[in-house]
Amino acid sequence: QSHKTVIMDAATNDNDTMDQQQQEQQHPVISDLCFHLSNSSKEVADAEAAPSTNNIDAPAPSPSSSSKRSSTPLPVAAIRVLLNVIRRSEAETMMGLQADLRDASDVMLAFAKRGGPIIHHPSSEDISNTNQSQSTTHYLLAGRSHIALSSGCELFLKYVTRASLETPAFQQCKSQVLERGTRFAEFSTQARDRIAGVGSPFVREGSVVLTHGRSKVVEALLLRAALVEKKRFRVMVLEGRPDAGGAKSAKTYGNAGIPTTVVLDSAMGYIMERVDLVIVGAEGVVENGGMVNKVGTFALGVMAKELGVPLYVAAESYKFTRLYPLNNADLPEMGIGGASLRFFDTLAWSANTASNVGKEEKEEDEAILRERDTETEMTDLSSLHPYVVNLPSSVSIENPPCDFTPAKYITLLFTDLGVLTPSAVSDELIQMYQ
Repeated sequence: QSHKTVIMDAATNDNDTMDQQQQEQQHPVISDLCFHLSNSSKEVADAEAAPSTNNIDAPAPSPSSSSKRSSTPLPVAAIRVLLNVIRRSEAETMMGLQADLRDASDVMLAFAKRGGPIIHHPSSEDISNTNQSQSTTHYLLAGRSHIALSSGCELFLKYVTRASLETPAFQQCKSQVLERGTRFAEFSTQARDRIAGVGSPFVREGSVVLTHGRSKVVEALLLRAALVEKKRFRVMVLEGRPDAGGAKSAKTYGNAGIPTTVVLDSAMGYIMERVDLVIVGAEGVVENGGMVNKVGTFALGVMAKELGVPLYVAAESYKFTRLYPLNNADLPEMGIGGASLRFFDTLAWSANTASNVGKEEKEEDEAILRERDTETEMTDLSSLHPYVVNLPSSVSIENPPCDFTPAKYITLLFTDLGVLTPSAVSDELIQMYQ
């Protein structure tokens, strides 16, 4: 009886959490953020051109859309959300408007720190097609740090404060902020192309490039070098557990015709002696010239420096943040924790699948695996059950999404402001926030 009670209590807590997440999802700020992260720039522009909606009632993304990483950078999406907050704000003073903007920023940051949970309720079509009748949670920002979001919000709030000092008249200042903020958002979306332009010359003919994680900026840089500048080079990509970010990037490079190899994360030292340069993205570039990126980047930087391989960081200037960490313990808490991490023996599973499963069944299982949205859904596949490693409750799991790489391991930064040394970051931050 007590065991049944525990199960019922756990189910009640799960339902309460899901109800809370659903209410949060319906918040106009969160709905707006989800809309901007899940739609193309053209779709966003078309929606903003319709003054009757301003994206307030924009529906949250479906699992199919949220499983694909957004092409809109998180800080740019946040700035667009804040612009819509200004449009619908009823404040009559600049102090009131700034309070509305700070509240909206706090709501977005709280949402991002939990990975961006999105509740999906299956439609009748979903139930008939997939036999899935239960609501599921998808993480829109899983594996991404909230540091870039915080930096974008802080930069925009600083700009609003500066505008209020330059233009005391409230309505005139409000119009000016909207006009310049919209231009800044449009300018920021072009940052990737500018970074690709300054970084691609560092990719030499016949070189071997190592990357880690999935970065749209790094993808733009390497695609430009291959497709526009017609350079021939090879790319080696660390797989990027647990979200397979590197494997997803490898698919992009492979489809573009670039010779690409996916390597185990733990094999970075093994392959480093064959690498000519390392290029990674960043979740944030901090004041001391270091950077925060997908976990494993710190070890990659140490390994590259030890073997004399240059490490380049490709990052937009709006990711420059006024943090000053000295080590990983100084980083703010980020992302969803170890509960999302699962373990299974892929080698044994692959071997048994190849020998015991017919070709059609094997292709069906592989298709299901490619389309999975979460690690939890992965364990529901009957073919994986014998190979799942179930840990005892006494074993804890640590699954940090990001780590800090000190400036001494970074050779140069490719930014939309140009090519910078790590020591130049603090000067750029002073100019941005003065």
